[in-house]
Amino acid sequence: MEHWNETTALWQDYLKQGAYLALRNALNEQNPADVAEFLEELPAEKQLFLFRLLTKDIAAEAFSYLDNDTQEMLFTSITDSEVRNIVDNMYLDDTVDFLEEAPANLVNKVLRNTDSETRQLINRFLYYPENSAGSLMTVEYVYLYEEMTAKRAMEIIRHTGLDKETIYTCYVIDDKKHLVGVLPLRTLLLADETVLIDTLMEEDVISVATLDDQEEAAHLFRKYNFMALPVVDGENRLVGIITVDDIVDVIDEETTEDMEKMAALLPSDEEYLKTPVVKLAKNRIVWLCILMVSGTLSSFIIGMYQSILDEVVVLSTFIPILTGTGGNAGSQASAMIIRGMALGEVRPRDIFRVLGKEVQVGLICGALLAALNFCKQTIFSPSTDIMVDLTVSVSMGLVVVVAKAMGCMLPILAKVCRLDPAIMAGPLITTVVDAVALLIFFHVAQWLVLA
Repeated sequence: MEHWNETTALWQDYLKQGAYLALRNALNEQNPADVAEFLEELPAEKQLFLFRLLTKDIAAEAFSYLDNDTQEMLFTSITDSEVRNIVDNMYLDDTVDFLEEAPANLVNKVLRNTDSETRQLINRFLYYPENSAGSLMTVEYVYLYEEMTAKRAMEIIRHTGLDKETIYTCYVIDDKKHLVGVLPLRTLLLADETVLIDTLMEEDVISVATLDDQEEAAHLFRKYNFMALPVVDGENRLVGIITVDDIVDVIDEETTEDMEKMAALLPSDEEYLKTPVVKLAKNRIVWLCILMVSGTLSSFIIGMYQSILDEVVVLSTFIPILTGTGGNAGSQASAMIIRGMALGEVRPRDIFRVLGKEVQVGLICGALLAALNFCKQTIFSPSTDIMVDLTVSVSMGLVVVVAKAMGCMLPILAKVCRLDPAIMAGPLITTVVDAVALLIFFHVAQWLVLA
């Protein structure tokens, strides 16, 4: 980090001193991701100036790392020939990613500055549903035919590999373009030149369909540690590949979305500081209203058992600690299960195994918390009726067990109902557990204090 700060400070000095040749050389020798980060820190007029200092290759790569606002500003400001140079040097999937978020006028500007073949590919990619595997894929991959020799395959890779996004894995197809195998470059390099590809390739191919959800592709990358994953159509014809850099972006997006849902927010793709206040409020008010309405259930339960509180007023002072403990216990369980489901470690069919484990955890934690609470009340509040202390402690133990059980079951049931399990976390699980905790508390009070 310190080295990066020194580097950007040097670039800033070049800019202030007008040493543009030195700045140009420095930027063009730097990693494109770092160049993009530096550009985003500058005012718009300087961004455009420095962007034009970059070579075609660096400009195209750096452009793919810029945020949407900066990309739109640059494409609006530069000439048609500059647009053509950038698009020609960008990978197709990066171009499609930009166009998916760009306004119509910029999409038209890009499309009219591409050749007919590229235009057809872009239009085809834009046709795929958002968040599908097809929308993520690129067509810059190496494919080989099964009847080729290893020598011929290496000649093709040398001739076309420079323009491909990855060459570490080659994909083998038949004469109808059906995917029949994969061939790691390492295997090909070490093979005899006369050996046929169909004897070297691995026939057990794992792939995704163009309309599969991007989460399915992310799951396969996690499970098999892929660097790239082939994408096929409904007839198993190879149409593209998804590379790991795109999946990292997907995982970031899905994690952010889950975090927002767990915090009772409507998901948003915009950066926080760039999101208008009205939109932030809109994203939050829906769930706040839902939680407010559901929270009235707790008030209703307290009203139902008001006679108990009138008779033993001191019980009301323990309601916050019971509901708070129950909410925390439920949130712990739901967070673990949601994470496990996201990573493919927990599936709906595991519900009874998960329930059994969480009930055992709840019994241990509940017993310890109940004993600790009873000791605390006995030592620090000796004037309180011992039956009240016992009521609170027993209720706490039961609440923790029930909260753990609900916290693990609700996300799984949400998945079964084709809902996002992440909504069954945080504020929502706390609200539900609060109502259950009150019911347990008042029933135990009736049994122990008022019996």
